[in-house]
Amino acid sequence: MIYLLGAGGHAKVVIEILEKQKIIISGLIDANQDIKSLLGYPVFQTLPENGLDDESKMIICIGDNLTRRRLADKYLVTYDTAIHPSANLSLRSAIGEGTVIMASVSVNCDTAIGKHVILNTNCSVDHDCFIDNFVHISPNAALAGNVQVGEGSHIGIGACVIPGIKIGKWATIGAGAVILKNVPDFAVVVGNPGKLIKYNQPKI
Repeated sequence: MIYLLGAGGHAKVVIEILEKQKIIISGLIDANQDIKSLLGYPVFQTLPENGLDDESKMIICIGDNLTRRRLADKYLVTYDTAIHPSANLSLRSAIGEGTVIMASVSVNCDTAIGKHVILNTNCSVDHDCFIDNFVHISPNAALAGNVQVGEGSHIGIGACVIPGIKIGKWATIGAGAVILKNVPDFAVVVGNPGKLIKYNQPKI
């Protein structure tokens, strides 16, 4: 059995992945008192009074990377993964707890995916990549071999990253950007070729 933390659009996608995996969903947790149910599943404002039992797990269904990190730090429970059956994952890849892998994702040989990562629809992560915790790789983004992505970074829709690139922590890569050189921590990079336009200031 599993609880989902968050009851927005991202949770809808996770629900359907878990249904395809035939995993029992006990309910969702969201502080918004106006949300009573989502796709037929009950929404609670808090965790059960006695916490989760030994057989229950959780997935954080929040798209914002920093919020996902804060919630993971707050709720010290056992986390599960949600992997769409159409995803193509190398048997020599590693997937961390709490990570969600959506439809048609490709993860190739000797790639390590951290905790609470979102690999969104149809993105591609090639061989020997390292994706740190709380990263979000958006739909149709493509990472070539030997790419490293630091904690909390966001790779935008349709972005492309050439082989061997290192993207720092809490960076933002804009939609459709083409990344040809390393990206420093907290940088915001957009365009083709990618150009640094400012720095994020997340309150970690």
